Amino acid sequence: MLIPVKVKQVVLDQSMSPVVLLSDPSEKQILPIWIGPFEAQAIVLALEGVLTPRPMTHDLMRSLCETLGIEVTKVLVQDIRDGTYYAELYLRQGDREVVVDARPSDAIALALRTNAPLYITEKVAAYTFNIEDLVSAENSEIQDKLKESKPEDDKKKFLH
Repeated sequence: MLIPVKVKQVVLDQSMSPVVLLSDPSEKQILPIWIGPFEAQAIVLALEGVLTPRPMTHDLMRSLCETLGIEVTKVLVQDIRDGTYYAELYLRQGDREVVVDARPSDAIALALRTNAPLYITEKVAAYTFNIEDLVSAENSEIQDKLKESKPEDDKKKFLH
């Protein structure tokens, strides 16, 4: 079963590494995925509707798809292995459908530019957090884990 998600926002962790936050439609569950600074910029620009004077990489990808008559039908963050998330782009050109492996950050940036729906699998959903637990002052265990989390260490183990 696929679970629809949306990009809630891009934030910086304590080491100033960008993290894209995906949430379910009711915004009760959140999935943090650490991403690179350029991908973070691409996602933020799309979220804010900012147009750059020249096309950025993800704008170029959108333009190529449009020019070649390719529709991005959905983006799926479909797996996590060894602390790394894996995503797929579902593309359609006429009657032909193709699935392409992609980094989640690139797939999300393209989904935002093409208005393609974004999904996660149940396996990936197992790595989400309840938002109320994250903001609750009573539940310090998760907050402590997030505070102690370093991108090069814990994110691969339990959040990446």
